[in-house]
Amino acid sequence: MRKTSRIGILLIIPFILLSISGNSQNKVIVHADQPGSKIDKAIYGQFAEHLGHCIYGGIYVGEKSDIPNINGFRSDVVSALKALKVPLVRWPGGCFADTYHWKDGIGPKADRSSIINVHWGGVTEDNSFGTHEFLNFCELIGADPYICLNVGSGTVQEAADWIEYVTSSNESPMTKLRKKNGREKPWKVKYWSAGNETWGCGGNMRPEFYADLYRQYASYMRAPEIYKIASGANADDYKWMDVLMREARGMMNGISLHYYTVPQDWNKKGSATQFDETMWFTTLQKTLKMEELVTKHAEVMDKYDPDKKVGLLVDEWGNWFDVEPGTNPGFLFQQNTLRDALVAGINLNIFNNHADRVRMSNIAQMINVLQSVILTKDKEMVLTPTYYVFKMYNVHQDAKMLPLEIKCGKYTSGTNSIDAINASASVKDGVVSITLCNLDPVNAQYVSFDIQGLKFANVTGKIVTANKINAFNDFGKKEEVSLADFKDAIINKGLVEASIPAKSVVLIQLK
Repeated sequence: MRKTSRIGILLIIPFILLSISGNSQNKVIVHADQPGSKIDKAIYGQFAEHLGHCIYGGIYVGEKSDIPNINGFRSDVVSALKALKVPLVRWPGGCFADTYHWKDGIGPKADRSSIINVHWGGVTEDNSFGTHEFLNFCELIGADPYICLNVGSGTVQEAADWIEYVTSSNESPMTKLRKKNGREKPWKVKYWSAGNETWGCGGNMRPEFYADLYRQYASYMRAPEIYKIASGANADDYKWMDVLMREARGMMNGISLHYYTVPQDWNKKGSATQFDETMWFTTLQKTLKMEELVTKHAEVMDKYDPDKKVGLLVDEWGNWFDVEPGTNPGFLFQQNTLRDALVAGINLNIFNNHADRVRMSNIAQMINVLQSVILTKDKEMVLTPTYYVFKMYNVHQDAKMLPLEIKCGKYTSGTNSIDAINASASVKDGVVSITLCNLDPVNAQYVSFDIQGLKFANVTGKIVTANKINAFNDFGKKEEVSLADFKDAIINKGLVEASIPAKSVVLIQLK
């Protein structure tokens, strides 16, 4: 008998385990023969509000700063966002949008009026970052701009003038003003929304009142190929969605939805970094509510719009924790751990799977605020776990969604249980991409994949994970969470079999 070396045994063991997993309860059936809607790249959008150090110190430091910059924009941030393939940025808010008067932010900086940011920290806003700066920044990173109009304290005329100033090529007072301020040709800005959270900080309106007001604003939102967006519901306010769809659907292209994952309650949200497994479970369980929200809001929309012409835009989402100790409570600065990576992966999988209705999402927020992809401090920059999930998932941008079925075990905490596996899939340029989250922080999940309608010969992957559930990347320290190659997947008798590590987000690609 030929002897088998110890090294040979060690190499064989993972394949034996994976073969056993083919009979396990974890199975993902991907219908590659039934491609669905396009996953709009805008689902991977970002949100930048005049809040804390998102704009100033995060995006913009000014041309005279000793921090390396390109026309005032941080060079390191620009490079990082380009690598992320950011498709779209929403600005100037958020609650700030409904106190923002755009003419304060144009022309020579020395002549611009300052205001108090009444929503976020009571700080003075000098308006050195305005319309030109935002749109030039979007051009620099290759992203589409999404502008939120001031409805709460603004006027229809102010909104119409802003759109004309930005987009018109006709000769008019607004285009003359734009040219005077240094921009000869108009910008191409497709996405415009009439107000933000008009049920709350944007005016505390009733849906019936806002529906009529939106119709008025929409009548004067005129630009080439404009995509008009209504201020939609807060979480599970289905009445708001019903009224807006009933009264104004013919005048909108999209309607927003806002939902934040808050582990405890709004008075004490919980720490971003100091938490146990119970809080890990609670956070992921509350994140999964997004599936219910998207499904039920889509059902309301289907009642009035069965052809799905109106997009559901989740233009604010993400984790909301207590601010980091010693920071300004109004700046909403929080660290970003592996838990945030799982929350990002779950949400993006949900949006991918509902690509027939969800056309955009914007994580809150891009830099230094809430669940950011980037943190900055003076000259230093940190890429967060959430950043690496977005970088992994950008393969889904403008790909065709593939329907899938997930048969998996449960992850249990106390008397509560959730599915251990969360996933989505797409195909683009002949490559099938499957993104999975293993929500269980202790146990690996052995998964078999039945890819129906596709012959493949090669499997590759990427992974985001760490040793601890609260691992995070910090200034001046080696990264604890990053993007690495994933090699624990094989092709076995026409199936793909993989061991998905505990507390991980994984991309598997098949060619």
